[in-house]
Amino acid sequence: MSSAQQSAQEETFLFTSESVGEGHPDKCCDQISDAVLDACLAVDPSSKVACETAAKSNHVLLFGEITTTATIDLEQVVRKTLQRIGYDDSKKGIDAATCRVDVAIEEQSPDIAQGVHVGRQDEDVGAGDQGMMFGYATDETPELMPLTVVLSHQLNVKMAELRRSGELPWMRPDSKTQVTVEYIRRPGACVPHRVHTVVVSAQHNPEVPLETLRSDLRSKVVNAVIPSHLLDDKTIYHLQPSGMFAIGGPQGDAGLTGRKIIVDTYGGWGAHGGGAFSGKDPTKVDRSAAYAARWVAKSIVAAKLAHRCLVQVSYAIGVSSPLSVHVDTYGTSEHSNKDLLTIINKNFDLRPGVIINELKLLRPIYEKTASYGHFGRSDPDFLWEVPKTLEM
Repeated sequence: MSSAQQSAQEETFLFTSESVGEGHPDKCCDQISDAVLDACLAVDPSSKVACETAAKSNHVLLFGEITTTATIDLEQVVRKTLQRIGYDDSKKGIDAATCRVDVAIEEQSPDIAQGVHVGRQDEDVGAGDQGMMFGYATDETPELMPLTVVLSHQLNVKMAELRRSGELPWMRPDSKTQVTVEYIRRPGACVPHRVHTVVVSAQHNPEVPLETLRSDLRSKVVNAVIPSHLLDDKTIYHLQPSGMFAIGGPQGDAGLTGRKIIVDTYGGWGAHGGGAFSGKDPTKVDRSAAYAARWVAKSIVAAKLAHRCLVQVSYAIGVSSPLSVHVDTYGTSEHSNKDLLTIINKNFDLRPGVIINELKLLRPIYEKTASYGHFGRSDPDFLWEVPKTLEM
C-alpha cells in the first residue's frame, strides 16, 4: 500500500481526559474514606465498611456503615490524612489540627449481612450489591492505559512532588489537569500522534506573580512530564487559565467521596458502571469486581490477544457467581469475542470471594489507591495490575 493510500485510510480524532490532585476536595474525601477502611482492615480483615466523607471549609463529616471488631479513633484518622495531604492551615483550604470532625457511623444493615456473607464460605460470599463493572486496557502505553489519563495523572503527581520537595514553594495541595491527545485511527488500532492541548490549574500562595506561576508550570511540570516528541509548535497550553487560584480545597468547593469515578478509572475511555470505589471493603463488587475486570482486560492485552479490550461483569446482591461476562476488543483482535470469552472463563473465577483471595484485597492498601487513579500504577500491592499468564 502506498503512503498516499495509507493516509487516505487514516483519520484523526481528539480525546480528552482529566485528573485531580490529592488536595482536590473530592479526592480529600476519597482518601479519608479509604484511610478509615485501611484502619479497620489493619486490625480486623473481616471488617465490613461503607464509609462516606463530606468536607466543606473547616468541617469534615464521616457517615455510613461499619461493622468491625477494631476500635478506631476516626477523628484522628481524618486529621492524619489531611495532614499528609498538606492541609495544615485553614488558609490553604482546611486545617488538619483544628477542623471540626463529626461522625455519623452505624453498623451494616443485618439484612445485607445475612444476604451477603453471614454463614458463607469465603469463596462463596455473595456480591455486596447488584450492578455492572467494567475493566479496560489498551497497548498505547507501557501501563496498558490510555495516554490521555496517564499524562493527566503524571502532571498532578509531579506538582505534588515539587510542592513537597520545596522546589515550588508557592504551590498548595489542590490541583487539576487535563490533556487532549490527537489520535490516528487505523484499521484495528488507535495510535496517539501528538498532544493537542494541556490544561493545568494549581492552587497557590496568593503572593506569587502569575507570570512566575505559569513559567514554572510550563518548565518544571509540563515539560518534565510530557515527552518532547508529543509536543510541537501547535500544542495549546492553558496554564492557570482562571488566573487566581489561591482559595482551594474544601474551602473553595465542597468535597464528597465518589465524585471522581472517571478520574479513578480510564479517563472516559471504555465504559463505567457508575459505582465508586473509595470507602468500600472488597465484598462490595463496585470495587473488587472493577479491579478484577481490569485484571482480565490487562491480561488479554498483555498477552497480545488484542490491542484494546473492554470487559464487563454483572452481579446480583447475595449471589456469588456473575450474572454475565462480556468482552469487546473493538475489532483489534484476531480472535472472536466468543473465543476470548472462553479464554476468560477458563482463566478467571470472578466470584467476589475468589477475587478477594487471589488479589489479596483484605490488606490495608486502599488509601494510596485514592489519588492518581486505581489503575496503571506499578505499586506492588496492586495485584490487579500484574497480568495473569493465560492458558489458551
